[in-house]
Amino acid sequence: MEKPLVERTTDSIIEFIKSKNLGSGDKLPNEYTLAESLGVGRSTLREAVRSLASRNILEVRQGSGTYVSKNMGISDDPLGFSFVKDTLKLTEDLFYLRYVLEPEVAMLAAYRRTDQEVVYLEEIAEDIENVINSTDQLHFELDIEFHSLIAKMSRNIAMNHLVPVIVQSITLYNSYYTNEQSKVETLQSHREIVRAIRDGDPMQAKYAMQMHIANNQRQLKINRQVKQKT
Repeated sequence: MEKPLVERTTDSIIEFIKSKNLGSGDKLPNEYTLAESLGVGRSTLREAVRSLASRNILEVRQGSGTYVSKNMGISDDPLGFSFVKDTLKLTEDLFYLRYVLEPEVAMLAAYRRTDQEVVYLEEIAEDIENVINSTDQLHFELDIEFHSLIAKMSRNIAMNHLVPVIVQSITLYNSYYTNEQSKVETLQSHREIVRAIRDGDPMQAKYAMQMHIANNQRQLKINRQVKQKT
């Protein structure tokens, strides 16, 4: 059974993005040109674009045009974490998952990073140090950027699509991140991770990431014990 025209058009747009090697933030041709290129009417194209925007593949910017989404089709909550009631348990479990995955990712990043990426990673780490005691959310946004960049540097496509797990973990940890010792340990761990990746030392990068996540796990355990006593 043949797919409906709008669905076939969404497939054609995805193929167009891949064939033109368009990446995150790249702009698609204007509506008239793209519709003509795909051989469909503009109303069909609009429906297809709306469908792809709802799937986080495209982003429509009013008055500017249509762009490839920053997250390239990755949902903000692909595994339905927002419906889990026990957020402390979820945070602990996500850290366990990260402990399994991220040290290996850091090791790959030390192998595969570019000089430009290392400079960017150093800048993010420095920015985190400058704002870690601020009361706004900037520190957590930068922390997400730090870990997401390391995932990208690993050149592991599958890991890139698991970045929302890291994002969710850091977001949930936000409410427990008040201990000054945790902040000191975070900054120290970040420095060691950056240094190992910059020096191209895979085993040290793996170890530094293990220690970073283990420190956070320990703090969460303390928080759970305090919560159980109250």
